[in-house]
Amino acid sequence: MATFLIDLSPGDMQRRLGDALGIYVDAMRYPRGTEAQRASMWLEHTRRKGWTAVAVVEAPDRSPDDREAPTLSTAPLLGIAYGYCGAPDQWWQQQVVQGLERGGAGTSRISDLMTSYFELTELHIHPEAQGRGLGEALTRRLLAGRDEPHVLLSTPEITGEANRAWRLYRRLGFTDVIRGYHFAGDPRPFAILGRELPL
Repeated sequence: MATFLIDLSPGDMQRRLGDALGIYVDAMRYPRGTEAQRASMWLEHTRRKGWTAVAVVEAPDRSPDDREAPTLSTAPLLGIAYGYCGAPDQWWQQQVVQGLERGGAGTSRISDLMTSYFELTELHIHPEAQGRGLGEALTRRLLAGRDEPHVLLSTPEITGEANRAWRLYRRLGFTDVIRGYHFAGDPRPFAILGRELPL
């Protein structure tokens, strides 16, 4: 078996939504049933300006005498990543602006960060496929050729930043924007991280 990176259209996301949300729930260790709560939001995101998605799938290796390429559009998903252009009417941006204001950031700093950026909204690798460089491959593919000057993301705080997601973000040059932020409706602390583009 081999892994392949594929771009997803909004229609692809709709068709593969169950699989993608299954990876999300497993990777984040959320309870089963969370998929149903997130499905409409993920589909709504596909209509946002600049929405882009990539996936990593697993399919049989193609031998030199094989005349048919693997059917990647239906191959099992191992990971998913997507994002879109941030905008003032989006809940996440409003939350981050509030966090920046509470942290004492000035108007100029907030404007620099929030006027034009790509939000890396979701990045998840199935737990059994983690540690193989797939998260970095997805991130690089997702952020390649973006016009925005920088990318922002949020990730749960982990003691000592001791997990694969944090190691990936640090390796890719993401730095702290806000630490210990509590989004409305979630008791966990989050970090907002960012870096300039191109990656």
